[in-house]
Amino acid sequence: MKYIDEFRNKKLIGKILKKIEALSPKGAINIMEVCGTHTQNFRRFRLDKLLPKNLKFISGPGCPVCVSSQGYIDQAIQLSRQKDTMILSFGDMLRVPGSKTTLEKERARSGNVHVVYSALEGIKLAQQNPGKKIIFLAVGFETTAPTIALSILAAKKQNLKNLFFLSSLKLIPPAMDYLVRDKRLRLSGFLCPGHVSAIIGTKPYEFIPAKFGIGCCVAGFEPLDILEGILVIIEQLIEQRPRVDNQYRRVVTPNGNLKAQQVIAQVFRSNDAFWRGLGKIPKSGLKIKNTFSRFDAENVFGIKEAPGARQPARCKCGDVLKGLISPLGCPLFSKRCNPDNPVGPCMVSSEGACNAYYKYK
Repeated sequence: MKYIDEFRNKKLIGKILKKIEALSPKGAINIMEVCGTHTQNFRRFRLDKLLPKNLKFISGPGCPVCVSSQGYIDQAIQLSRQKDTMILSFGDMLRVPGSKTTLEKERARSGNVHVVYSALEGIKLAQQNPGKKIIFLAVGFETTAPTIALSILAAKKQNLKNLFFLSSLKLIPPAMDYLVRDKRLRLSGFLCPGHVSAIIGTKPYEFIPAKFGIGCCVAGFEPLDILEGILVIIEQLIEQRPRVDNQYRRVVTPNGNLKAQQVIAQVFRSNDAFWRGLGKIPKSGLKIKNTFSRFDAENVFGIKEAPGARQPARCKCGDVLKGLISPLGCPLFSKRCNPDNPVGPCMVSSEGACNAYYKYK
């Protein structure tokens, strides 16, 4: 299959591994990825077993479900308990723990929570249920933001009065800026996310080598993609010339998808946002502009996100999201916390680091 089989070619993978082995400098090499699909495929294809021992591949906050704050989940649960409401959510969100309960438990109690696959489904449901307040949980990174923005524009065009959006949309570059400043991580480079970069391009990462002297490479998701991205970062280290390289040129361009960026800018503005495990990061979220405030659930219903909610006892999800520990460093991993009984969001989502470690252990 084109763009799949050739990126899983064992001979090509072997050649790249030999180059990495030959070129890797001595000492610790810490490369962080900030994409859940990289996390999953790195473990799925056992790449950790093939790379030099001094090369550490760190999972960062690349799972949008995982980084949605506990306060945001509590907001959604509060809204689900209001009369005549329908909460629309992506499936992974239902099992993410709030302070006391989950959306999955609320669905069992009231039936007010529904799984959808796109924000655009909210348009149809709002038309079919004029007596209901339809609230879509807008979760994700730059990747999902364009379709959510288009849904808000469609709702305005059709003059829908009963469709609302509760935004927890996050921006990746500000989170990377936050992480690169953490001296405990001692980062050698970033493997930048392919999906997000398809929207924003490679230019938004250029501040990282310019300000911090740390290299980046945008990479695809197949084994050869990931290994080539790692090799590029090692070459940057050897040359002592940090920069932003683009391994994923078949999808990603320097400027990204300009139409998608325009529709995001039309509907949203950046704001400070709470990330689970990371805390409040300046200008790292997307808030609905005042022009579209009648679709903003937080504005309409007056339910604010509570910061600093207490995390489950002994759960180290926050440290996993920061890259300070691997899932194996959490005392609950695969014991009290597993995919059938997740304590933290990193075990819930298919893009979560704990889920990947458990699935491919």
